[in-house]
Amino acid sequence: MAPKRPKGAGAFPKPVEPPAPDQKDPVELYAALDLGTNSCRMLIAQPKGSQFHVVDSFSKSVQLGHGLESSGRLSRASIGRTIHALKICQRKLKKHRVKNMRLVATEACRRARNGRDFMRMVRRETGLRMEIIKPEEEARLAVISCAPLVSTKTEQLLVVDIGGGSTELVWIDLATVPPAERPRAIMRMRGALTSDPGPFPAARVVDWISVPLGVATLREQFDDVREDAARFALMSCAFEEQLETFLPFHNDHAREGFQIIGTSGTVTTVAATHLGLRRYDRNKVDGLRMSSDQIDEVIRSYLNLGPSGRRADPRIGKDRQALIMSGSAILQALLRIWPTDQLSVADRGLREGLLYSQMSSDGVLEDGVY
Repeated sequence: MAPKRPKGAGAFPKPVEPPAPDQKDPVELYAALDLGTNSCRMLIAQPKGSQFHVVDSFSKSVQLGHGLESSGRLSRASIGRTIHALKICQRKLKKHRVKNMRLVATEACRRARNGRDFMRMVRRETGLRMEIIKPEEEARLAVISCAPLVSTKTEQLLVVDIGGGSTELVWIDLATVPPAERPRAIMRMRGALTSDPGPFPAARVVDWISVPLGVATLREQFDDVREDAARFALMSCAFEEQLETFLPFHNDHAREGFQIIGTSGTVTTVAATHLGLRRYDRNKVDGLRMSSDQIDEVIRSYLNLGPSGRRADPRIGKDRQALIMSGSAILQALLRIWPTDQLSVADRGLREGLLYSQMSSDGVLEDGVY
């Protein structure tokens, strides 16, 4: 399948703070649910100044897209696992009496022939009104969530969101924006590329692409390759081939002034391994900068461990051991195409983007120091 390149990207978030105490006013609560190809994740949060406090959360690997690559449909088993997870989310939403929410599904439901039927089943079985969002909306929300990590030294920015069924890449030119204004220029961006920024310096979206290969779909495509290292090499090359129509693919960019921000379970797992964390700590991972050499070292260690070693590693685990290699193959391909000294790690994504988008639209976030 050829990559999709719809028109649109933009962002305007604020950083996420640690979870807040219980007993929040339900009128002020917002929820965001992201149903992806592999996981079902939800955040319930309360606006707090220019940021938000997390009140409750949920995350579960449901493998909704398992078998989709070969059948073109969501399987009965995958649907059953997902409905069970969504019923838990529904109970949490009811418990906190959440009124403001946006519940979205992404690539698996976009591609599946029975994706729309599944949305109707979700409504019937759980009472939840979910929507299948377009790739451009998914990319826009990814940029929203990562904007606080943009450096004032950045002239060319690549935001990468490695999902279960697809990978979104957004390239933004900040060279004409004064350094001190670059993060704010990202914040002022809206959905349309032609949005008028008013009297403020504007960030320019050069190009963006939604590649229909994520950690689950890429792994499934090469499931018949038994040798670990060979499968990894094939996955990395296959992903790189999908980027040939992406405008910046053919351009040489200097390392100075170039920043890649990566958001996904792959990127945060690689960061946790690099840090040697026994237990995952978001405060240590989010915003971390890793060099390309450090990332290569972690990926080599994954290959040396092999499937059984990765499964036994507490930082990876049995559920993620196969997917971490397909995600690493995507990451290695990106660093091969655009050599850079550092990658910024973002433990944030679609849920955070959904929350900030809702809260910003409702005017409940204050304008604080960015």
